[in-house]
Amino acid sequence: MPHALLADLVLIVHLGFILWVVLGGLAVLRRPWLAWLHLPCVTWGVAIELFGGYCPLTPLENHFRILAGQSGYAGDFIQHYLPALIYPAGLTQGIQIALGLIALAINLAIYARLLKRRAAAKVVPPRGPGG
Repeated sequence: MPHALLADLVLIVHLGFILWVVLGGLAVLRRPWLAWLHLPCVTWGVAIELFGGYCPLTPLENHFRILAGQSGYAGDFIQHYLPALIYPAGLTQGIQIALGLIALAINLAIYARLLKRRAAAKVVPPRGPGG
């Protein structure tokens, strides 16, 4: 069934996006030009968590699941998939906000390190005599 395959593909892309939001800063440390791609994703991902929004990939996945004869799910990606893996007791709004803050803190630390490294590279040592 192509719709089930499309739903699974959207699920994989969604998980990849979440991993990119949380850990993509590590790639930016090696390839600083990736910040142009990573920063908008971090902004979106953290905002979704902090303000209780949802990613448009969730209804897209549900749409394909319904077309495939499967049932969709209520809520967002994290509320549907992660609680079963990480939070068996259930995902609360407080935990969701904490996840957003953790993602923000990880990325702030990574980007602070990147900026510090770039600032140190711009410091030119003074020339000695005859130099």
